[in-house]
Amino acid sequence: MIDALLSSIFTVVLSIIFLYKWVIIISAILSWVRPDPYNPIVQMLYRLTEPAYAFIRRYIPTVVGGMDLAPIILIFALIFLETFLKSILF
Repeated sequence: MIDALLSSIFTVVLSIIFLYKWVIIISAILSWVRPDPYNPIVQMLYRLTEPAYAFIRRYIPTVVGGMDLAPIILIFALIFLETFLKSILF
C-alpha cells in the first residue's frame, strides 16, 4: 500500500520535472525572438522560469559571451534530480 503511494508520488514529481524542462526550453527559444511581453503565454512562461533563473544567477555567473547559460544549468540540474529520483524509486 505504501509502496504504491510512494511510487505514485515519485511518478507525479518526475512528470512535473519533465514538463518544467520543456517550459524552460520553450522559454529559452522564445527569448531569441523577442515575443510580445504582454502576451499571456509569454508572461506565464516568465513567471514560471524567472524565479529559478534568479536563484541560479545569485550563486553562479551565468552570462558568458553575451549568452545567458541559466536555462542550460537549470536543465542539467533537473536532469540530475530526475536521474537521482529514478534511482531511488527503482
